[in-house]
Amino acid sequence: MQPTLAPSRGQSIPPSSRRRRSRRHRSSPKNFGGGSGKKVNIIVLGGAEEVGRNCTLIEYEDDIIIIDAGLQFPEEDMPGIDYIIPNIAYLRGKEKNVRGMLITHGHYDHIVGIPHMAPRLGNPPIFGTKLTLAIIKKRQDDFKNTPPLNLRVIDPTKYMQLGKFRVEFFRVNHNIPDCIGFVVKTPEGTIVHTGDMKFDYTPVIDPPADYQRIAEVGKEGVALLLSDSTNAANPGHQLSERAIGADLRDIIHKAKGRVIVGTFSSLLSRIQQVIWFAEECGRKVVIDGFSMKTNVEISRTLGYLTVNPRTLISPHEANKLPPEKVLIMCTGAQGEDRAVLMRIATREHRFFRLEKGDTVVFSSSVVPGNERTVARLRDSLIREGANVFHYKMMDIHAGGHSCQEDLKLLFSLLKPKYVVPIMGEIGMTNAAISVAKSIGWTDETALMTFNGRVMELSNGHVRLTQTKVPTDYVFVDGLGVGDVSDVVLRDRLQMADEGMVVIIASVDAQTGKLIGEPDIISRGFVYMKNSKRLIDETRAKVKDILTDKSPEVSANESYLRNKIRDDIGQFLFTRTERRPMVLPVIFEV
Repeated sequence: MQPTLAPSRGQSIPPSSRRRRSRRHRSSPKNFGGGSGKKVNIIVLGGAEEVGRNCTLIEYEDDIIIIDAGLQFPEEDMPGIDYIIPNIAYLRGKEKNVRGMLITHGHYDHIVGIPHMAPRLGNPPIFGTKLTLAIIKKRQDDFKNTPPLNLRVIDPTKYMQLGKFRVEFFRVNHNIPDCIGFVVKTPEGTIVHTGDMKFDYTPVIDPPADYQRIAEVGKEGVALLLSDSTNAANPGHQLSERAIGADLRDIIHKAKGRVIVGTFSSLLSRIQQVIWFAEECGRKVVIDGFSMKTNVEISRTLGYLTVNPRTLISPHEANKLPPEKVLIMCTGAQGEDRAVLMRIATREHRFFRLEKGDTVVFSSSVVPGNERTVARLRDSLIREGANVFHYKMMDIHAGGHSCQEDLKLLFSLLKPKYVVPIMGEIGMTNAAISVAKSIGWTDETALMTFNGRVMELSNGHVRLTQTKVPTDYVFVDGLGVGDVSDVVLRDRLQMADEGMVVIIASVDAQTGKLIGEPDIISRGFVYMKNSKRLIDETRAKVKDILTDKSPEVSANESYLRNKIRDDIGQFLFTRTERRPMVLPVIFEV
């Protein structure tokens, strides 16, 4: 079924008609549900227990829409994993029912799952704003062996009909331009999904949130609000992006040497302000970091960034200029191993070395889980002689998520019957529930959900069921998607913690008799030259096992390998109180 685009509001409706329509909505009953008695299933596949992996599906009879499909960054106990994406096992056999994927904005925790998920879902249409789709399309260059994505630009002044769902839109602010929330009108009531959002009265390169439209949606009636919750524990209002400009400008103007600004690659409003301030004091700007260069290129092409072409220079050109004439805008403020800022700090960057007197600005908050790596990075920069500024010292970062007073305004404008916070860790969603209760919602109407839990909307009422769909981690590791299991991760962790011992032995294929001496290789367990006695004892133990003439040993090679693994593992533990991974390799010759 193809989606239908139709005029709803805005330019296609004259102002007098809009006023008449608003009066009709004020006098009409709220759209909490029509009373068919059927059920709409709402399932958060990711983002209800963590920051990232955002993905929500809404299902009614044979129609399904999916909102966002993002990544979750791996944690410290996930060695080798690139990122985690939503588990769509629930949709197996229902692929033909997916009417579309709706994307709130272009951040990786909302879009990175698309290349992996869309082909498995039959390549449904993907709807987003102009900038969002441009970022998705550019990232698709890394997936040349997959079919082209079916990308469709949203016109926020129109609505879409996706099966039985009528989808409308409203603009919100975040720390990337072109963000929208979705109004999903179902036969059982209206569902609003805000996406990541804040209210910014003075944004830099984006219009303010559409307060009038949000209020109109509230007057029409909202049964269920799925709201952002990431900053719900923070009191007050979120800072405006423009409000941090004074401190950033002051740092850049007063710096004596080079200025290095680290931030998120998609924080285009921050990039724009930094470029403006650099131009004011005659500095040239280097954009460094693949994702940041890509986003700047896309944004300049689409007209979101205003830059004097002579301002941007290459690293080669920067090294020919005096330090006070250079500003480097780069990725890596989260302490990522191979990002630009870390390579500069560890002297591994191809072009730049820190010099005493350089100013480094962390113009971003710390993503939960990255605190230790960011602290180590700051220490490394200070050790190299840099002057380091970060958001806890002064207002040089404005978050992209609603604080408590912003949430109160959102809830008051939309007036939903039920509030279910998502897009945050459990502590964050719980804080958002507390905010809702502080202004009138109750235990029955401000609800907490978890990944995979099925919520039902029927006749305007929401019920949290005990049904749960699979939301196990789907790991992306290189070219592999979902082929790394918990068992593989456990093996990696064991090797990282205790090391590995490989035992190589040759036996006669006819008699099973040991040929020569077993070889032993240690990696990450002990240094063999300093542990000769332990290695000799281990080799002797292996020889005892291989010369055992009991019937089960002689007849069963698998049994023999398991016995070596178990017995040698126990032997090494008794000698060292460590349990390395033991890998027996037996050759029949």
